[in-house]
Amino acid sequence: MSRMGDVLAGFHAAWEFESDSVLIRYERGIRTPKLLQALGERRVPLSAVSAVTLTPGKRGTVVLRAELRPGADPLLEAADGQLKEGCDPYRLVLPAERETLAEYYADELGAQLTESGPAERFLVTAPEPPRSFKAYDGKASFDGRTVSFRWFWTGASSAKWKAGDQSFAIGDLSGVEWRSPEVFEGHLRLLRRGETGPAQVDHDPAAVVFGLGYGPVHESLPFAAAVLAAVRQCGPAPVAAVPRRDPADIAERIRHLGELHQAGLVTDEEFSVKKAELLAEL
Repeated sequence: MSRMGDVLAGFHAAWEFESDSVLIRYERGIRTPKLLQALGERRVPLSAVSAVTLTPGKRGTVVLRAELRPGADPLLEAADGQLKEGCDPYRLVLPAERETLAEYYADELGAQLTESGPAERFLVTAPEPPRSFKAYDGKASFDGRTVSFRWFWTGASSAKWKAGDQSFAIGDLSGVEWRSPEVFEGHLRLLRRGETGPAQVDHDPAAVVFGLGYGPVHESLPFAAAVLAAVRQCGPAPVAAVPRRDPADIAERIRHLGELHQAGLVTDEEFSVKKAELLAEL
């Protein structure tokens, strides 16, 4: 078994093995993808990992990769499979001459894994708020409790200007939709409980639009992950208790219903159904 504190260093990152987790530290060099630099480091509990693989890489390298359980990491949940290979935070690229050492750690880690299938909650910590970034049509900010959009007159649509700057409490949200700025129609949309916004994100006041140089992955994705983690932690909005009616009021309504029934204004079936409904309110 690998010793606690063992470190395996590769290109752009190093994995430090601990008793119940792996601490991944990312380099800050100019060749390190900006997303990894922005993350700094990530502690990954072994309970969040479903498998560890070792595969041949490009140009004389091997790739050690931790495969996380679905739902274990808010960053991967927000990314929804859109991350490019080089930005995968759970890939460790090493020179091919270190393959034997990498294989050893892959086997040791694999032997310690006991969990599989979707995780019931996030197990990897999300990027911490406060966070902000500039989109094409506005600035997005998140302080841990509220997401705010402040529109730019140079990019926001007339629909967004008409709606005005927006603020959304975490408790009013059900999720986040992130579309990478590296594809067509990249955006960040807040999903509101019980509401559906316009199909076009440039008309939706709960969404900001990305563009060339706006909403880059290393800024907008950690933002989306932080919001998503806060939404999940908040949980569903509490359902208000239905107040019980005054028994005297129910009795009076049943008496009145009986009078209508005797006068022939309510049928036997209608009387029975309505009386049962009233009694259920007690």
